Amino acid sequence: MAQRRGAEVSDPVAGPATSLRLALDVTRTKVVLRTHSGFRQEFATLVSRIAIGGQTGPLSAEIELDDFLAGIGELAAWTDEGVDWDGELAALVNDVLDDAESAQRSLADDGSTVDSQAISPENVDAALGNNWIADLTDFQRRDIARLLSLRHGANFSVPGAGKTRVALAVFAAMRARGEARRVLVVCPKSAYESWNFESDACFEAPLRTSVMGASPDHGCELLIVNYERLSRSVNALSAWLRAGPSLIVLDEAHRMKLGSSGAYGAACLALGPQAARRLILTGTPAPNGARDLESLLSFVWPGHGKRVVSDAVGGGDLVYASTVLRPLFTRTTKKELGLPEITTRLRYVDLPPLHREIYEALKGNPTARSGDLELLGKAVLRLLMAATSPALITQGATQNEPLAFQVPPLEPPVNDSLGALLQNLPKYELSPKYEQAVKIVAENAAANRKTLVWSSFVRSITTLESLLQPFKPAVVHGGTPNRDEEIRRFREDPECQVLISNPATLGEGISLHHWCHDALYVDRDFMAGRFLQSLDRIHRLGLAKDTETRVTILAARGTVDEVVARRLEMKLDFMGGILNDPAVQQLGDLQEEDGETIGGMNSEDVRAVLAHLNE
Repeated sequence: MAQRRGAEVSDPVAGPATSLRLALDVTRTKVVLRTHSGFRQEFATLVSRIAIGGQTGPLSAEIELDDFLAGIGELAAWTDEGVDWDGELAALVNDVLDDAESAQRSLADDGSTVDSQAISPENVDAALGNNWIADLTDFQRRDIARLLSLRHGANFSVPGAGKTRVALAVFAAMRARGEARRVLVVCPKSAYESWNFESDACFEAPLRTSVMGASPDHGCELLIVNYERLSRSVNALSAWLRAGPSLIVLDEAHRMKLGSSGAYGAACLALGPQAARRLILTGTPAPNGARDLESLLSFVWPGHGKRVVSDAVGGGDLVYASTVLRPLFTRTTKKELGLPEITTRLRYVDLPPLHREIYEALKGNPTARSGDLELLGKAVLRLLMAATSPALITQGATQNEPLAFQVPPLEPPVNDSLGALLQNLPKYELSPKYEQAVKIVAENAAANRKTLVWSSFVRSITTLESLLQPFKPAVVHGGTPNRDEEIRRFREDPECQVLISNPATLGEGISLHHWCHDALYVDRDFMAGRFLQSLDRIHRLGLAKDTETRVTILAARGTVDEVVARRLEMKLDFMGGILNDPAVQQLGDLQEEDGETIGGMNSEDVRAVLAHLNE
C-alpha cells in the first residue's frame, strides 16, 4: 500500500500525482475517498460497489469504516496505481486484515487455538506474572485461555461469573508478555466499585487506577470512563491509548449496540483500533436480535464481525449459527455456576369495566362517551402505563405524584365522559395489578421473605410506595437522592420488606441475592437485556443450593402486556439460541398460572398488534 500524505487530490488540469486518496475522517469512524474529474465514472462505480449511498459528491465519498473494511477487496478493481493512503488508515487496515485472518482461522478450526502464544487453561496461572495473587475458578481459567488465544475477543458470561477478573487476567498476561502497559475500561458508573475492588484483589501491587475526569491521567495503568463521557473525550482517550501499548475493555458492552448510529457506539468504534487488544464483556450481547450482535462484533473485528454474524444467522438456523459463532466468544452459563433454578411465572389479571373501556379508547376503539380521549393513545409508553392504570398518564399536582386510590371505591357517575372519569379513576377502581402486588408482598412478608418490585414508570413506583407503606418500602429510581442508603436499608433493616425500583436504574451493578429471593414485575417493556439484567439482581453466584428464587410477572389480559410477553419471548429465544444457553430460552417461555392461554392470540394477532402500536 502506498502511504503518501499530502494535499487534497487535485484536478487533472493541475497535473495530479494521484487518482485516489483515502483517509480517516475526524471521528475515525468513516473513510473519506477523493478522486479528480478524470476518474469520475470509475470512482462512482467503485463507491457503489463498496457501499451504496456513500458518495457525497461527484469526486468524494464517506463510507462507514466497517463497510469500507468489509468491501476493501473492491479496491482491486481500481486500475490506476496512483492510490494515496493516509498512514493511520493504512496501518489500521493492515492490522484489521490480520485480525480477520486470525478470526477466520478460529472459525474454520472450530475453536482450536490460533495464536502461537496460546496457552491451555492449566497454564493460565503461570502466564499471569508474579504480581497476580487472586484465585481463579476452572471456568475462569478456561475463559482466560480462550480469550488469550484470540487477538481480540468477547466474554458473554452471565453476571456473577467474574468477567471483571477475567479481563484483568487477560491484561496481566499481556503485561507479562510485554504486549500492554495500560488498560482503558469503558463501563457504567455502577461498575466503578467492582473494577476498583478487583484491581486491589487481583494484584499484589494494585494497578494505579484513575476515574476519568476532565482529562485522562497519563500516569495511571487502569483508566475508567463511563459511556456518557465518551463522545466528548475521543481525542484525549485516543492519545492515551496510543501513548503505550494498551488493552481496551467495554464492560456492559450492549450499551453500544447501536454501533456507529449511536453516540456510544461511534465513540467506541473510533477508540477500538487505537488499542493493541479489544475485549468486550456483556451477559446480554443480542437483546434485540442479530443487529445488536453485529454491532458488538464489529467493534471486536471491524469489517469482519458484522459479516460473520449476518452469514451465520441468515439461514435462520440458530443451532447452526451458534456452532459457527462459538469460537469467537466465551460464555459461562448459570448452569456452570451451579446456581439453583429460578421459578418464573406469568400471572394474568382482568381489567375492571371502566379500566377496560378507557384502555380501548386509548388504543383507538372509542365508545359513545369517549370524546377526544383516543387522541391520547396510540403511543407505546401510554399503552404500557394504561395496562397498569390509565390514571398514570394524567397530570397530577407534581410529575410523580402517587395515585390516591379510594377504599372502598365509589360508584362512577353514569353520565360523565371517559375523560372526566379518567381524571378521577382511582376513586372508582383499584388497579388489579396493584391489588396483586400488595397481596404478593404481604404473603412474602408473612413468610419472612423480602420482595424486589419492578415497575418501569416513576409515578407507578411512587404509587406502589404509598400502597406498600405497611412494609416500610425502600425506593430507588433516577431521582432518588440517597440510593445507597435505600439499598442498605432494604438489605439490613428487618422491617423493610420491599424494595421498589425500575430496571433502567437498578438493572446493573447491584447484588441483592443474599437478602432477597422474590421478584415481582408490575410491568415490563420491550427491552430483553434489561429484563435479564434485572433478574440477575437476585439470582447470581453465591446462592445456597437449596435457595428458592421466585419471579412473578403481572400482565393485563387483552392489552399491550401480551405483545410485550410475545416479543420478549422471541428475543430471549434468539439470544439463548445464539449463546447455546437453554436457560435464557426458558425465560421467554414462561409458565402461565392456572394453565390459561395468552388471550387466544396467535402470531398473526401479535403482528397486527405490533403494527397497530407502530402507527
